[in-house]
Amino acid sequence: MAAGAKARRNAPPREEVLAAAMATIAERGLDGLTMAGLGREVGMSSGHLLYYFRSKDELLLQTLEWSEAALGAERGALLSRRAPVRDRLAAYVDLYVPEGPRDPHWTLWLEVWNRSQNAGPAERDRQAAIEHAWHRDLVALLAEGTSRGELRPVDPDRFATRARALLDGFSIQLAVGLPGTSRQEILDHVRDFLAEALTT
Repeated sequence: MAAGAKARRNAPPREEVLAAAMATIAERGLDGLTMAGLGREVGMSSGHLLYYFRSKDELLLQTLEWSEAALGAERGALLSRRAPVRDRLAAYVDLYVPEGPRDPHWTLWLEVWNRSQNAGPAERDRQAAIEHAWHRDLVALLAEGTSRGELRPVDPDRFATRARALLDGFSIQLAVGLPGTSRQEILDHVRDFLAEALTT
């Protein structure tokens, strides 16, 4: 049997590898995630992992896409609830902001952003697709709130761009553990900004 065919037959499900990578980041940070260590976790050699993912950059990007798919499903459920737009907007913000310093999802995001400087067009497009999903959902929520008269009329696309820039800035400070920045303080700042900007 060819080596490639044998590797495919013995490989654990892709989701198991990605879940193990995310769990390692949560437990030991990005420095603790190595191809050899991850291979031991899932019963594969580092060579087999490289056969499937080609590089650590690709492993990280696929792990981010897998994590974002779960977040996207959660976000969709929150935003499709029958609740006032302001309540769903608060839920969006709560899901966006990291849980605290070294939040594994944001740690991964920051690393992928950093590595994107050397990424090719296809990888950049995949990152942009993740960003676009968050943007698209916020635009739709703002448009709904404006059309129902629950929010002050704004250009949903422009406002979403500015609001997400604010969220990204605060989220990065929290994710890297900048002293004097707490999650609750960030949520309060964003809540006040949205109330001042969107109150009818």
